[in-house]
Amino acid sequence: MRKLFGPGVESFAAGPDGGRDARFRGTAERFPSAAGAWVGTTVGQAKHTNAINAHVSDSDFGSDADTSVISHEIVRIKSLARGNDLDNYFLVTNRRVGGVAGPRIIKRISDDAGVLHDRIHLAGIEFLDDMVHEYPDLLRLARIDPIDGPLLVSSREFAEVILGIADVLSAPSLLGDSAVMGRVSLNEKDLLNGMTPAFSRTLVRNYMGLVPQIQDFLASPANSDIRKRYEAAVEDFQLKIVAHRQEYQTFDHVYNYLIDLLFKRDGVLSANRRTTRAMLFYMYWHCDIGEVQDATAE
Repeated sequence: MRKLFGPGVESFAAGPDGGRDARFRGTAERFPSAAGAWVGTTVGQAKHTNAINAHVSDSDFGSDADTSVISHEIVRIKSLARGNDLDNYFLVTNRRVGGVAGPRIIKRISDDAGVLHDRIHLAGIEFLDDMVHEYPDLLRLARIDPIDGPLLVSSREFAEVILGIADVLSAPSLLGDSAVMGRVSLNEKDLLNGMTPAFSRTLVRNYMGLVPQIQDFLASPANSDIRKRYEAAVEDFQLKIVAHRQEYQTFDHVYNYLIDLLFKRDGVLSANRRTTRAMLFYMYWHCDIGEVQDATAE
């Protein structure tokens, strides 16, 4: 909120604070825009969940039940608005906000609490993702070091790669069109990373036939934007894997953990399971993720 509204945003200590986690009085610097900034008293509220794939439409959060998060918040918002202590309401959650559920919740808050519709904002995980990409220093300001957290990778760039290449990989395989050349011996890479022979053979049997198509797609100048997203995803994956590799007995576990996590975090990836698994195998086979130090180049 300080990034969007200005340094005058007040934060509140944990405890019964009347529903306020933050408050700002005055004219916002850049929200919703510099030309049409919010004016008055803005109350910010943060609602966090430990669930990985939660949505604002989940019954515990956005339903009409008296026990839902939104129902509890409406009571507080109404009280603050009646006391002239709220003109704008800024709700942040690490849940997904859909195109149907988000507007419905905003309308309900507006109707029930008496706050103008355009003075309510529901910021979900997509909004947070955009903010971190636009203002990378937010992590530093919040004293958050992603490397210190669990092995959680961003699905955003990877999903864009999957969307871009899904149609290509669904076409008939053209193994004779391009040679499959590895940068290092796969056997030696498996030894360096602790991938078991049986697991490696399964990956090769299932996905090696797609490698030439992936190589050709990423090498094509027409797909340069997808290539950049691929490289961004690789950087994120590799940094997290290096930081947390010691927590997993074999690289089999790393691969399966990442696949399960990606499926849970993103519907695009879950809907393209074979392509997602093939792309993660390609990252490993192409030596973009995993240990390659001391490997002998072929």
